[in-house]
Amino acid sequence: MPDPTALDLTSAEVDVYRELTDRAGTAAQLAARLRIGDDRVRTALRGLRRLDLVVRSSGRPAVFSAVAPAIGLGGLVLRRERKLEELRRLQTELQERHSRAVRGAEPTELLEVVGGTDGIARRAAQLMRSARHEVRFVDKPPYAEPPSILHPVERDLLDRGVRFRGVYDRDGLEMHGLEEDLEPGLALGEQARVVADAPLKMILVDRHSALIPLDSSAPDVRTALVVRPCTLLHALELLFENLWREALPLSLIDGEDLSAVDMRLLGLLTTGMPDRTIAKQLGLSYRTFQRRLHDLMEALGAQTRFQAGLRAAAKGWVRLSVPD
Repeated sequence: MPDPTALDLTSAEVDVYRELTDRAGTAAQLAARLRIGDDRVRTALRGLRRLDLVVRSSGRPAVFSAVAPAIGLGGLVLRRERKLEELRRLQTELQERHSRAVRGAEPTELLEVVGGTDGIARRAAQLMRSARHEVRFVDKPPYAEPPSILHPVERDLLDRGVRFRGVYDRDGLEMHGLEEDLEPGLALGEQARVVADAPLKMILVDRHSALIPLDSSAPDVRTALVVRPCTLLHALELLFENLWREALPLSLIDGEDLSAVDMRLLGLLTTGMPDRTIAKQLGLSYRTFQRRLHDLMEALGAQTRFQAGLRAAAKGWVRLSVPD
């Protein structure tokens, strides 16, 4: 059923108009037939009359009848199309003004320098909270704050339905807590992928801003840039999408016959992380890790890791994703 608000009609107005197209009636008769209150019916009738969708007789009590939908709703559609056309013209005008402003803007208006680890952390949180549709990020060292737990802003935004797509640098992934950070994010809907060597870290918020470190080779983040709509922001978006297409998926593993440790092991194995890094993430000694990996491959009937991955996917344990 179409959304009545898209037609400038309330749900009560739609119900009353629909009823009147079947049979005319007084306000009291409509209330009885629709089983809603008199006040709600009278309010709906006033709204329908303002939109020229119903007519009222001159007698007492007044009898209401519907204007033929082809005429009444046709006029409403025409008015809506005119409004949309006005909105499109306004959009074109404002976009042209914005483009001229960006071309003539001072660099200081397009780039903001943020200093200090605390200041950068606060600015990152502020930018993410402004997201309405999507946050994209490339995660790699250095960090303004240790990535020990899922960022509370990400948790809030995921709960609100904001999309998160993250590309993790393989070395940086080692610094994240698996149970406290990565798994909660994935469980809430974060889409994550892994690359061997990300060129820089960044946060992209919708299509209106980005945050990047001034020096990606520094041992810590002391200065960052906030980038607003300009050629640089567009280039950062293209870089992210290229990395996303080339990255390997990081997924939660769902295997009823697997222990929690083996599910995590298999999930990290699909990212191409080195064995010793996986063992560290799982809190296992390297020897214990090798033994568990051997047992897992034996359970899958696999001679190689590649076979193990294919057989895990065939069992539905690993959710493979097709590059966008």
